[in-house]
Amino acid sequence: MFENSLNEKCGVFGIYSNEKNYDVASLCYFALYALQHRGQESSGIAVCNEGIMQYHSDLGLVPEVFSKETLEKLGRGNMAVGHVRYAPLDQKNRANVQPLVVRHIKGAMAIAHNGSVTNAAMLRDKLQSEGAVFHTTNDTEIIINIITKKRIHTNSIESAIEQAMYEIEGAYSLVIMSPSKLIAVRDPSGFRPLCMGKLNGCVVFASESCALDSIGAEFIRGIEPGEIVVVDANGERSIKTHCGKKCGMCVFEYIYFARPDSVIEGVTVHDARLAAGAFLAEEYPVNADVVMGVPDSGLDAALGFSMKSGIPYGIGFIKNRYIGRTFIQPTQEERDKAVRIKLNTIKSTINKKRVVLIDDSIVRGTTMRRIVKLVRETGAKEVHLRISSPPFINPCYFGTDISSRENLISCNMSKPEICKYLGADSLGFLSIEHVPKIALNPKCSFCDGCFTGKYPIPEPEPFIKCKYDQKITDNK
Repeated sequence: MFENSLNEKCGVFGIYSNEKNYDVASLCYFALYALQHRGQESSGIAVCNEGIMQYHSDLGLVPEVFSKETLEKLGRGNMAVGHVRYAPLDQKNRANVQPLVVRHIKGAMAIAHNGSVTNAAMLRDKLQSEGAVFHTTNDTEIIINIITKKRIHTNSIESAIEQAMYEIEGAYSLVIMSPSKLIAVRDPSGFRPLCMGKLNGCVVFASESCALDSIGAEFIRGIEPGEIVVVDANGERSIKTHCGKKCGMCVFEYIYFARPDSVIEGVTVHDARLAAGAFLAEEYPVNADVVMGVPDSGLDAALGFSMKSGIPYGIGFIKNRYIGRTFIQPTQEERDKAVRIKLNTIKSTINKKRVVLIDDSIVRGTTMRRIVKLVRETGAKEVHLRISSPPFINPCYFGTDISSRENLISCNMSKPEICKYLGADSLGFLSIEHVPKIALNPKCSFCDGCFTGKYPIPEPEPFIKCKYDQKITDNK
């Protein structure tokens, strides 16, 4: 998947140890490394040592932001939270890097957030009218302000969070660190994943189970939609005041966002992608010589298509793993150039073959057009394109950067027109009927609003998210 318009990309991690002098920073570092696929714009870690918080964050990949010396300066402690971030083009600045750390009258707080608050503009206006000062343009600072206001009038931070959740709408998986507690929070709809594990007596939280695997932690369970889990010296406890509402996790976690080795809501992502490929083979059979996927998220679906159809699976692309994802490039021209830098074809797999090419989605279509052209230039006799998701025809309001129908190719072209534009011999999208079936016996329902226009919660009114960052005009 290379389209610049489809991004969500944030990963969170937290760890609590009963030992006061534990190397939580290093464990956080390795966990963030495992979550790097969820965000390549910035990374950060905050460490708590007996109530004192030290933190470091910056723009860049995890190994670029953190050196051995940097981790040593963070010191040892009993808690840490970490974050990797993707940011829309209008929010790429150091001020927005997480975790965000604040100090208020009742202590310090560090927070890492994955998701998007749908009533952010209204909440920001309300807070600013009451005198709040903002240093960032992200939703996380809004969440911090609301929790802080509630904390002043409550006996505990978890009570403040519980009350704040009545005001915050949209998608938010949070890991929050106070001087004495580590708290995991998932929004009532459960749009974004969040799980809990244990390691040598430590409790850990992460966006995906692959982060737990990377540090040798045991996966315990997923955090329920609406659940607040509190960990402190007395152990762990759960608050479920906001649980039981209609949930709808983003189904694209299975199709694209998550790592194949992660387990989300009881389903392994790899298995879900195999199923998507198998359904594609049933829906759109074709006579071909080889099935190959676009790295990385198209590979598992391609294998599923091959297994179901009996058409041999082949490695058609070699991916250069030493550059970031193509959507990180700031202009479309640079993104298009980066396709050739990032992908090279294997001629023996493709030359004089009828190729089934599998990818997870098509957004604008410009990059896929170049990939199809690359396959043809390598000598393919035919290129049959299969997509392991339905066409995008609606915006996402819950953390995926699909904001405008005018930029979605499926909103502007018919399927035959898209096929012709891409230069393929045939084109097939996974049907919406098969989308919920790719995850066998999941523990939740799904949000597929970007495909259907039906969302688990009401669609928000249009708004200017960061109106104070707009240029001054003469209009009054």
